[in-house]
Order: sequence, then C-alpha cells, then structure tokens
Amino acid sequence: MAISFNNPPKKLLTSLGGLLHLSWPWRITIGYLSIMLLLPMTALLWKSASKDPSEFWRIATSPVAISAYDVTFVTAFVTALINGVFGTLIAWVLVRYDFPFKRIIDAAIDLPFALPTAVAGLTIATVYSRTGWIGSLLEPFGIQIAFTRFGVGIAMLFISLPFVVRTVQPVLREIEPEVEEVAWSLGASNSQTFWRIIIPQLISPILIGVALGFSRAVGEYGSIVIVASNIPFKDLIAPVLIFQRLEQYDYYGATVIGVVLLAVSLAILFAINLVQAWGRRYA
Repeated sequence: MAISFNNPPKKLLTSLGGLLHLSWPWRITIGYLSIMLLLPMTALLWKSASKDPSEFWRIATSPVAISAYDVTFVTAFVTALINGVFGTLIAWVLVRYDFPFKRIIDAAIDLPFALPTAVAGLTIATVYSRTGWIGSLLEPFGIQIAFTRFGVGIAMLFISLPFVVRTVQPVLREIEPEVEEVAWSLGASNSQTFWRIIIPQLISPILIGVALGFSRAVGEYGSIVIVASNIPFKDLIAPVLIFQRLEQYDYYGATVIGVVLLAVSLAILFAINLVQAWGRRYA
C-alpha cells in the first residue's frame, strides 16, 4: 500500500508529533548523544563498508592485526581480573580501617584520572627500565618489564585500578555492621560472614568495575606507546596499530581495526553485563 504524503497515516503523525513535543532536556540529550556517539560510530561503520567485504576480512585477520588483538584484549582482560581482586582489597582497607595518611592514599587512587597518560607512561618506563628502581632489581634475574608485554600490563593495571576501587567503596560503606554482628551471633565465623554475607553484595559493583577497567585498558594509548617497544608480534597493541596505519595514510586499514575493536569491546561488555545481571539476581 503506497503512502500518500498529502494524507499521512495517523500513526505517523502521532510519532512525529511526539518527537516535536519532546521537552528540551530530551531534545538536548538526544542531540548530544547523536553528535557524540551515533554520528562517529555511523561514520566509522560507513567507512569500513566502502570496500569489498573480502578486503575488510583480509585486513582484519592479517597476522599483525591478530597479534595486536591478542596483546590488547588478553592483556586487558588479565589486568582487569587482577584489579578486580586487589581493587576490592584496597577498597576494603580504605573503608574498614583507620590509619595515618588515609585521606592522602584515598585521594591518590584517583591519580590515574588526573595524570596525563604520557606522564604515566614515562614514569612507568623510568621505574621499570633496566636502570630503574624496580627494573634494576629484576635485571639480575633476567626479567625485563619496560618495553615488553609486561610493561603493557603494568600500564593497564595503573590506569584501570580506580574503576574497581571507586565502584566497590560506596557499597561497602552502605553495608550495615549489624548484618555482620547478627551472622556472628548465629555462630558464623569471619570467613563465613565474608563469603556468604559481604561478597554477594559486592559481586555487582566488582563486575562493573572490572568491565569499566577492561574498557579503559583496551582503549589506552598514551601511556602504553611510551612503555612498550611497539614491535609487531611482541607488544604492539591495536590502538597503536591504528595510529601506525594513519601515519602510513592507510585510512581504510585504520578504520577496519577500529571497527574490530568496537565490535569485540561491545560483545565482551555485553557478556559482562549479563554476568552482572545474573549476580544481582542470584546474590
């Protein structure tokens, strides 16, 4: 059935009227999200579809690209899990204990947010180099951190730690001490109280922090480009590979790698959100 624009259907008029009568906060929100998120993602996908799919597949699955994906996603996932454990421990100490310089240490957790990534990379490269404070101690054992994949992991740990700490802290503060006291009065040990009372309430924020830290680590560039040697098949990450393609004026190749990063990141974040929803339901 053809649609006549002289006499449009009532449903179409109702939909258009609803859009036109949106409040200004809704209009500003939709406009801002469209400019900041929708248009850039659409442009990226449009550029990646400008050539034959076989060319897209060839670039996306090239040996250099596969190696960069491995370094990027595997290292980011491992560092996110490590920060999930130690970030929760740090949040526990900051909430449950009082000690000297507590406020200074608590404020220092946010340092990766404020510190320029280039400065963070330079600091890590200096400390963990063969002549650095920590690198010189590991050198006699044949262990090298800076300019290797280990250096990439250290940089990812540094920039993603605050996400876990800051998502777990508020939940720990809201847990009432009376809940633990009731468990103790019923004969539960400290370990039983921790694993059966405390941890179920922390599953959701821990997963959120891990997901945020993982996403941040995947997209990190400034610190890693300094602390890594950026050699293919060694410690080259996907964001640096994109920049290298741009330096070679290979805009389509850079776009393909960017689309793969976008797709894998969204898929992993979606899976983590499913696990998070399960944790909230069955905790």
